[in-house]
Amino acid sequence: MATVNKNLSTYDKSAIPNAKELRFGIVVSEWNSDITEGLYSGALEALLDCGAIQSNIIKWDVPGSFELTYGCKKMLATQNVDAVIAIGSVIQGETKHFDFVCSATAQGIKDLNVQTDTPVIFCVLTDNTMQQAIDRSGGKHGNKGAEAAIAAIKMATLG
Repeated sequence: MATVNKNLSTYDKSAIPNAKELRFGIVVSEWNSDITEGLYSGALEALLDCGAIQSNIIKWDVPGSFELTYGCKKMLATQNVDAVIAIGSVIQGETKHFDFVCSATAQGIKDLNVQTDTPVIFCVLTDNTMQQAIDRSGGKHGNKGAEAAIAAIKMATLG
């Protein structure tokens, strides 16, 4: 696993641009909300730690990970943000639904990055078990939300 020897919450703050002047959108799936709210908390904490101002962080909730693409698209069109973080959690079940949702969500967020000039950061856990999701949303592997926030800052200040 890619996260076995990495803590997702670790970053060198001195190497991150100050986020004071930036506006962020965070679109959060309500499905698996224990996981997605943990990811949101990690992202919010990292953004604030890097200088972002609370009033410049906009959170929208959508029903599930499949709806993240549309939520991010509307956020980009209406909120004048410098970056958007798409937060979701899809956990393998007994059917192929997992494959379709994961693929469509990843492709949708990729498409937004190709079609717009504002970065959309993919913070969607696609785990085989609930324990893997717990471990990556504030558990033993840290918090993917924090990693996504750092990516958002870096991409918003790219170039």
